[in-house]
Amino acid sequence: MQAFVGRSAVITGGGGGVGQALALKLASAGAQVAVLDLSAEAAQSTAAAVSAAGGRALALACDVSDPESVAETTEAIVGEWGSPHLLCNAAGMQVYGRTEDFPVETWLKIIGVNLTGAFLVCRSLLPHLAKEGGAVVNVASLAGLVGLPYDAAYCASKGGLIQLTRSLAKEFSDRKVRVNAVAPGGVNTAMLDIPFPEDGDPGVLKTIPSAVNGLCEPETIANVISFLLSDEAAHITGTVLPVDGGLSA
Repeated sequence: MQAFVGRSAVITGGGGGVGQALALKLASAGAQVAVLDLSAEAAQSTAAAVSAAGGRALALACDVSDPESVAETTEAIVGEWGSPHLLCNAAGMQVYGRTEDFPVETWLKIIGVNLTGAFLVCRSLLPHLAKEGGAVVNVASLAGLVGLPYDAAYCASKGGLIQLTRSLAKEFSDRKVRVNAVAPGGVNTAMLDIPFPEDGDPGVLKTIPSAVNGLCEPETIANVISFLLSDEAAHITGTVLPVDGGLSA
């Protein structure tokens, strides 16, 4: 179970949900983990949990949508541990709303975190991962594979993230960096509390399918990400793996 001994991992959105579960998972398998989150307090909380479990963690506040913040965070990680080996882009945000009333500022913010943020982090860290070979997993969503009502910005951002994943997998294949994505369905995180529009058409909402196996816990997604980051997935790159209990079947 020490598959990641001697390796360092960077996890965005590591202050909670899937990112936090992954930090604990990788640390338990021997990795040292850089936990990035917009909230310094959330990042420190996860790092403290890793340390309490006997792992090694570095907590850093980072706004993934800000190029300067990403560059400064990369410099801090490399200065502390040298070039990292693994990366998971788990930072994300979601806001439901009717398209005709949806604020442009909110659209840009969602795209900025979910898509541009992953691009900026990859742009900054991939040259380091390429030094000895590495692996990246981007946390996409079922919303990047199928349409969801009142969710145009999130669907667009996650669909773009899937295509970013595929493009980077091709570009970095000759540098021994694998790039994959997971597409979770319903996961028991704080995103479940985001409300639909109060005047939403109940008939449209009923078109959202229900998972055969219901909601999963963040640890379920973390287990899949851990596999894709490991040497056991050495021949897997450019793939998008739904982890959705049958929603996309």
